Amino acid sequence: MSDLNQHFPLVVRQLRKDRGWSQEHLAEKADLNRSYVGEIERGDAIPSLLTAEKLAQALEINLSTLVAQCEQA
Repeated sequence: MSDLNQHFPLVVRQLRKDRGWSQEHLAEKADLNRSYVGEIERGDAIPSLLTAEKLAQALEINLSTLVAQCEQA
């Protein structure tokens, strides 16, 4: 598994928690299923580029910023 795939779940979870949001809240903002967000955060699912973009937009950051944070983790 690549570093990006390993770090993505951790970064998404941390960004969500930094905002004080539940998985359900993030899922609603990203128009995703809550259980799918949980799978992403546990690393059980690898999101598509479009899903990663939805998560970034919901977290109010650019996709490039999200990816950069994963690369730095």
